Amino acid sequence: MRIRLLGTGTPSPSLRRMSAGYLVETATRKILFDCGPGSYHRMMEAGVKATEITDLFLTHLHYDHCLDYVRLVMTRWDQGAGRIPELNVYGPRYTARMTELIVGDEGIFGPDLRARTELPMSQAVHVARGGTLPRAKPRPVVREVRPGETVDCGEFTVQVAAVLHAQPILDCYAFRLEAEGASFVYSGDAGPCKAMIDLARNCDVLVHMCQYMSGTALNREFEKRNAGHLELARLAREASVRNLVVSHIALQFDRPGMRERVIREMSQIYEGNLFLGEDLMEVPVDVPRPMKLD
Repeated sequence: MRIRLLGTGTPSPSLRRMSAGYLVETATRKILFDCGPGSYHRMMEAGVKATEITDLFLTHLHYDHCLDYVRLVMTRWDQGAGRIPELNVYGPRYTARMTELIVGDEGIFGPDLRARTELPMSQAVHVARGGTLPRAKPRPVVREVRPGETVDCGEFTVQVAAVLHAQPILDCYAFRLEAEGASFVYSGDAGPCKAMIDLARNCDVLVHMCQYMSGTALNREFEKRNAGHLELARLAREASVRNLVVSHIALQFDRPGMRERVIREMSQIYEGNLFLGEDLMEVPVDVPRPMKLD
C-alpha cells in the first residue's frame, strides 16, 4: 500500500496547502479520498493521471472536500476516450444528485457534453485519442453509503463510520481501508468522538484533521465538531494508532516555532510515529527509519 497526501489544508486559499485530498494505491487500484480544490493539481505533480484513478470516496460535501470532483470526472472522461471503466464513486447522501447536476443531460455541463459528443470537430479529437463513435457521455458509478457499511472492492475493503462534524445538514463519514495486510484510516472532518476511536483502533496509518490549537476554539460547537491538537493526540493514543498524520492544517499554527510546539505537545501524549502533513508527502505504512548517511 502506498499513501500520498495531495491536499493538507483548509478552505482558506493557500499556495502551500491545497484542500483535502489523499491518494492510496494498492496492487492495481488508485483510490482517492476526497477531492478538494487544488488536490487535482497536486495529483498531477505526483505524476498520477486522472485516467488512472479507479475509485473515489467522499467523506462529506463541504466544498473543500469535493470541488475538484468536477475536474476529475470531466478530465478522466475526456482523456479516457471510452477506453477505461467508469469511475467508482462512494459518498454520503446527495453524491448522486451532485453527480447528475454535473454530467446529466440537464446538468451544468450538459451543453459541453453535447458539443463534445455531437460536433464533428470534437468527435475527431475523441477518435484521435483512441476512442470510437458514437461517443458515450460520462456516467460515474455512484453508490451512496451509510454508517456501519463495508464496501468490498475485491482488492480492498472500506468500512464507513459516521463522525461528528456538520450534522444534521451534511452527513459526515470517516473511512477505514484494508488492503494487503495494512490499514489506512481517514477522518474526513471530525471532532473527537468514540466512533473515530473505534474505526481507527490499531490501524497502521490515521490521517486526521487538526483544525486548531486546543484551547482556542471559537465556541463550544466548534470545539465539539473539529479536532484540536491535544484532543487528537489523546484519540490516537486511545486507539493505539501506529502512525498519526496531522492534516487539514490551519494557518493558526502553520508557521515556524508553532509547528514544532504542536508536535512537541502532541508527542507528550501520543507516543507513536507523528507526522505533520505536507502536500505530496508519502506516509510509510510501517515504522519510519532514517536513510543512510552520506
